[in-house]
Amino acid sequence: MSQRLNAMQLSSELFKKFVERSTAVGKNGAIEERTADLLAIRSAQMNGCGFCLDMHIKQATLRGEHALRLHHVGAWRESTLFDARERACLAWTGVLTRLPETGVPDAIYEEVRTQLSEKALSDLGFVIMANNGWNRLNVGFRTTPGSADVASGLDKAGLN
Repeated sequence: MSQRLNAMQLSSELFKKFVERSTAVGKNGAIEERTADLLAIRSAQMNGCGFCLDMHIKQATLRGEHALRLHHVGAWRESTLFDARERACLAWTGVLTRLPETGVPDAIYEEVRTQLSEKALSDLGFVIMANNGWNRLNVGFRTTPGSADVASGLDKAGLN
């Protein structure tokens, strides 16, 4: 499958604003970079976004994340490698990525509320929203995994 079009070039101003927004979420938010990496990977898995999955695994690797944890993201419920806060964030990511017809169950909300402050939970919503937005853009236009590695320094991860 080949890429359909390059949204970054065709809508460069909107792309730049979305990058700025996503960057602001990462820099000003209460969600740790290590956790945010896991959530981006999980969103990409759930949405079938090969570009984002590839990119976030490389970013997490460059930031020192352990390979086994990266392999366990898809099976986080059964894994013992994630702490309670990470597990709550992964659960919230799952439910906001695939919203149930009946809405977000109270049990999942209560679980995440026990692990995060109100500010962190609010910030988490923006992290998930940004991840899902990128996934939808890249899936829709079939952005080729690894196509931005050199420009973004991800080639240094040694995973090509």
